[in-house]
Amino acid sequence: MTLPAPMQRALALAEQGLYLTSPNPRVGCVIVGVEGQLLGEGHTQRAGGPHAEVMALRDAQARGHDVRGATAYVTLEPCAHQGRTGPCCEALAAAGIGKVVASLEDPNPKVAGQGFARLRAAGVVVEVGPGAAQSRELNLGFFSRMQRGLPWVRMKIAASLDGQTALQNGLSQWITSPEARADGHAWRARACAILTGMGTVREDNPRLDVRLVETPRQPRLVVVDSRLETPPTAALFEPHRDTAPGREAQPVLIYGAVTDAARQSALQARGATVVHLPNAQGKVDLAALLRDLATQREINELHVEAGHQLNGSLLREGLVDELLIYLAPKLLGAGRGMAQIGPLNTLTDAVTLDYREITQVGPDLRVLARLSGREPF
Repeated sequence: MTLPAPMQRALALAEQGLYLTSPNPRVGCVIVGVEGQLLGEGHTQRAGGPHAEVMALRDAQARGHDVRGATAYVTLEPCAHQGRTGPCCEALAAAGIGKVVASLEDPNPKVAGQGFARLRAAGVVVEVGPGAAQSRELNLGFFSRMQRGLPWVRMKIAASLDGQTALQNGLSQWITSPEARADGHAWRARACAILTGMGTVREDNPRLDVRLVETPRQPRLVVVDSRLETPPTAALFEPHRDTAPGREAQPVLIYGAVTDAARQSALQARGATVVHLPNAQGKVDLAALLRDLATQREINELHVEAGHQLNGSLLREGLVDELLIYLAPKLLGAGRGMAQIGPLNTLTDAVTLDYREITQVGPDLRVLARLSGREPF
C-alpha cells in the first residue's frame, strides 16, 4: 500500500534523527493544511530537546501558517506524559490540530494509547496505521527496550569470504576496505552503546569511537571484563571520544565478575563505572548485563564489536538479534572464526538467520541478517 506523501516525508524526517535522539525514539512530523499544503515539519531532537510535533508546530509558526483544523502526520503516537519535555498530545490539541495520523502506538507504558485518548477527548480525529512497519523498523531498539526490557543487539563482524576475522597470530588490520570501515562507523554512530570484550581491549587497544563519519554524539562504551583487567591506560578512556560541542563523554561501563578494590579504584579514577554482575561460573552474566543496559542505562541499540569468544557466548545464550557482517573478497585459510559456538552435533543445532539485506560496499559485501524469530517481539 502506498503511503500518503506527508507520511513518507515524516518517515524521512524521522530518519534524520538516526544519530541524535537516543534514548528517545526517532520520530518525524509533518503538518498539512486542509488543501494538502505543507504548513510545518520537524523531527525529534537530542534528548531533553523538543519532540517532532513541537518542532513541526514551531516550523509552521515560523512560516506564518495557522494550523487550526490541519492534519498532523506523525510516525509515533504523540507522548502523553511529562518527561524532559511536555506532552506532545496537549501541544497539538492546544494548537487546534483537527486530525492526527500516526504510524503506531508508543510502546512506552507512560504513553501506550494515552496520547491518542487525550487527543480524542480534545476532539481531535485520530487515525493509526500508515507507515507502522517503517516506523517500527527505525525504532527497533526503542521497542525492544520498552517491550522486552532488553536493547536490540546488533553484532558487527568483519571477515574474509571464508569467515576468518583474523589470522592465527591475531593479525586482523585490515581485512576489509576503507569503505567498509566507514560504513561500520555509521552503524556505530546510530547505536546507544558499543560493547566489546577484554580480549579485544588487550589485543587491539581500540578507541571504538565514531571517527570516519560525522556524528552529533558518541555512543557509550561497554566492556565485558570478568577480572577487571582493563588497563587504565587503554585508548578507550581518552577524551577524544566525544566530539559533540559542549557535551562531555559518558563514563565507560565495565562489567566485572570479581571484587578487586585496587583494580576497581584505578578504573574509577579514569572515570569508569564498574558494575559487578557475576554468574555461577565466575564470569559476567551477559543476560543480566543486557537487562541492566536497558533498564538502568536507557540503551536502545547495542552495537557489538568483539572477538570470537565473546561473540560465541552471546550467540550461544541467544542474546543477539542481528548480525552486520562485512565480507572481504579474500581467503585467509586457517585463522580465527566469527564466533566460537561449536562444535555442534547436528545441523539442527545451527544458529539460523534470515537475510535482510546484502549490499556491496566498496569491494566488500555487507550482509545484514536477523536471528530467526527475532521479530516481532
